[in-house]
Amino acid sequence: MQNQNWRRIIVVAIAAISAVSFMTAAQAQHLAGSKRPAAVPADFVVTPFGYFHPSCVNHLAKEDVFRQDEGAIQRANGTYERIQECAYPHFEADGTAVVGDVQPAGDGESKPPYIGHSWIEYASIHTSANYGQIMAEWDVPPAPNSNDGQVVYLFNGLEQYSGDVTIIQPVLGWNADYGSAWGIASWNCCKSGTVQEATPQPVNTGDHLLGWVYNNCAVGTKKCSSWTITIVDKENGNISTLNTSNFSQTFNWAFGAVLEVYSITQCSDYPPADALGGIGFYNQWVQNDEFVTITPAWTVTNVSGGLTPQCHYGGSLPKQVILKY
Repeated sequence: MQNQNWRRIIVVAIAAISAVSFMTAAQAQHLAGSKRPAAVPADFVVTPFGYFHPSCVNHLAKEDVFRQDEGAIQRANGTYERIQECAYPHFEADGTAVVGDVQPAGDGESKPPYIGHSWIEYASIHTSANYGQIMAEWDVPPAPNSNDGQVVYLFNGLEQYSGDVTIIQPVLGWNADYGSAWGIASWNCCKSGTVQEATPQPVNTGDHLLGWVYNNCAVGTKKCSSWTITIVDKENGNISTLNTSNFSQTFNWAFGAVLEVYSITQCSDYPPADALGGIGFYNQWVQNDEFVTITPAWTVTNVSGGLTPQCHYGGSLPKQVILKY
């Protein structure tokens, strides 16, 4: 009953926000740029999952649903659009080519799968069955003081701890969907080498965000096939929601906060840090497969070793997850 009441509050909140939200035309994904690895073609774009050919990034509008069983996107008008396997490899941050599904994480030990060192630091926990839902709040930071063509992503999300093929996440990005500006979008990647992105929305410095992921199955479902990813800007009412499949994955690896970047060449390419030295993710909800709220014992992992520049990376706990740079 506690979870049903909580879910009802969320549904009412989404409905209220959606009533005042508006759609704006997003710019195309940020091109790989001159600082891309040599193996990455110039016409590829940056995503939260690496470099992809634009034809392999599918854009979903509100009420569209990505259906694994149909291998298609079900559009809001009831029509189906078949999803073809990507005809191009995609590339990790270091230029490693990947064909088809993402490469499994192997032992899952303290490293994000397939992302390489574009993930700088993250806070995570894992379990055996899938989580029921996760949610976090964070504020849109100021724009970076310098623009070297970099892309900065901040998000929470879920994936399978070992042998994963996809990750679901509500994302705040700078210089991603909107050039030299912040935007939000919900994402699922990368079954058959394709990326699914809900309609992005613009946000502004200082706006307060809520990002959450929850399953739509009955209490106690160990591997749920239906998930909803949502990120909301409480100031301007903009919302990006993706209804999606789990691709037969068990989403038992939860990320409370992740910092992911591309083409950082100096520390001022990061957004200015807050008073605590980074950006805080707080008021976090995590529920297990029984939809019982748990207290997450986050572990902060720093994977910036050997990278240049070094910008005081790290993290702190426990009242909130603070990612530092």
